[in-house]
Amino acid sequence: MITLTIDKTTIQVAKGTSVLDAAKQAGVDIPTLCRHEDLTPLGTCGMCMVDIDGFKDLQRACITEAVEGMQVQTNTPQLRKLRRGLLELVLATHPDDCLQCIKHGSCELQKLADRFEIRTLRYDKYTRGLPLDRTAAGIVRDMNKCIGCGRCVSVCHEVQSVKAIDFMGRGSDTIISPGYGVSMGSSVCVNCGQCIVYCPTGALYEKEMIDEVWEALDDPKKVVVAQVAPAVRVALGEEFGMAPGSLVIGKIYSALRSLGIDYIFDTNFSADLTILEEGTELLERLSSGGTLPLITSCSPGWIKFGETYYPELLDHVSTCKSPQQMLGTIIKTYFAKTHTIDPENIVSLSIMPCTAKKFEAARPEMNDSGYQDVDYVLTTRELARMIRQAGLQFKSIQEENPDPVLSQYTGAATIFGASGGVMEAAIRSAYELKTQKTLGSLDFTDLRGIEGIKKASVDIEGTEVRVAVSNGLSNARKLLNIVAEAKERGEMPFHFIEIMACRGGCIGGGGQPLENTLAKRAQRIEGLYAEDKNLPIRKSHENAEVLGLYKEFLQKPGSEISHHLLHTHYTAR
Repeated sequence: MITLTIDKTTIQVAKGTSVLDAAKQAGVDIPTLCRHEDLTPLGTCGMCMVDIDGFKDLQRACITEAVEGMQVQTNTPQLRKLRRGLLELVLATHPDDCLQCIKHGSCELQKLADRFEIRTLRYDKYTRGLPLDRTAAGIVRDMNKCIGCGRCVSVCHEVQSVKAIDFMGRGSDTIISPGYGVSMGSSVCVNCGQCIVYCPTGALYEKEMIDEVWEALDDPKKVVVAQVAPAVRVALGEEFGMAPGSLVIGKIYSALRSLGIDYIFDTNFSADLTILEEGTELLERLSSGGTLPLITSCSPGWIKFGETYYPELLDHVSTCKSPQQMLGTIIKTYFAKTHTIDPENIVSLSIMPCTAKKFEAARPEMNDSGYQDVDYVLTTRELARMIRQAGLQFKSIQEENPDPVLSQYTGAATIFGASGGVMEAAIRSAYELKTQKTLGSLDFTDLRGIEGIKKASVDIEGTEVRVAVSNGLSNARKLLNIVAEAKERGEMPFHFIEIMACRGGCIGGGGQPLENTLAKRAQRIEGLYAEDKNLPIRKSHENAEVLGLYKEFLQKPGSEISHHLLHTHYTAR
């Protein structure tokens, strides 16, 4: 520990703490536009300048380490003038369309302008007049609102290792863009949306489908069928002032019904379905000497990443569609048939925590029902906007149940939303299906948490099945490099691997409520495991509705019809 003084308050902090974080511990909020608690500080914006005794010049608090005996001032007349001047310069080049901006109310620039009461500008307004880039399936880029903080670059390079965007140009012409001037849709962007999560303004945001959904709801010829992803149930409440991790699935069903949705199902149902298909695929590969390790396929950001950077490993990826796409296919086949509805008139809508799900739904492979299996994908944030547009009081709305047949789910399904959850769910069922024995404990705690890479092993009738879990694509890259190098040597370090594109898993998806920090992701994970623990059935192969679907329609896991409707293929990019 070291001792220092900040604004006449003496505190002790751990050695290595930045001045910015030390000030927080002293109860002082130093303003910043580029710093984010989850990312490596860059010192780009200059808003966090402080006056430190012994230094000739002002120092950036986010990248300056606190040292023993340091004397820091954070609120001098010089600093207040500097911060106002910096903010005015940023605002002079920023559009004045706050009321029309998607980030209105959650924009960090807007909040700082309000904090410093910037009412007039001393500088002439200058706008760049750059066109919107709407070419990506899930992300819109508006460089007119970019403030050059570099957060999106940091997360794309360091956390995701995709490197789809970077600083381009010089001086006042600098923008953040894919390389060589290509569009986002033509770049290596995987649509994970983590750039949106960390963007402080409206320069990056999800491609909305709200108007299209309202239009479908207003069309009397259309039957709108919705599904809700596991991670949404512990995050949507944040949009209405509830604590992260609050389980609000009953309220979501009620809100969707109030919006006019005709049928409401749960993606957790198809998560259980996915486990039966994927577990069967794993057991077949284990017994027949098939390609191992088997790698999960439910994260569309990871799938595009794999197709782009690791095409030589695509034969390792499970052929199972994601739960979203499985249920979309079932809705336009089995559901349409049993309810005597023309699939042409069904609008399949999914509520997802993920911007990459928009990309996945639009993939040309996802039409095994004879139609586009999922028509529209709304993020958690988009659903919240629709609820507010309809004037629904979400916190006080009464809880309801979904429609039957495609909605029952187990605890194994609900933990799909957390990193390690798919693996844990798969082990619960694969073990019991293979051994016909009951697991003593259903909790595989070694696979849980936000840690980048987790490893474990489970004994299945004398066979040690080695598994690994990664979240965040830079961690996936590390794990895949291990697999690729071992493959060249003729070795197999793992039998089964789970990969999630976003840190923490789906609970940290690019469409989740903002702020989408690692701390909030951890709380959402706790909410999912709490629901798992409290559900009466916690193993996918015990889901009665899933078993009924096989009996009436799919025959058995891995059957010919299951392969036709529930499995897919991948494309080297």
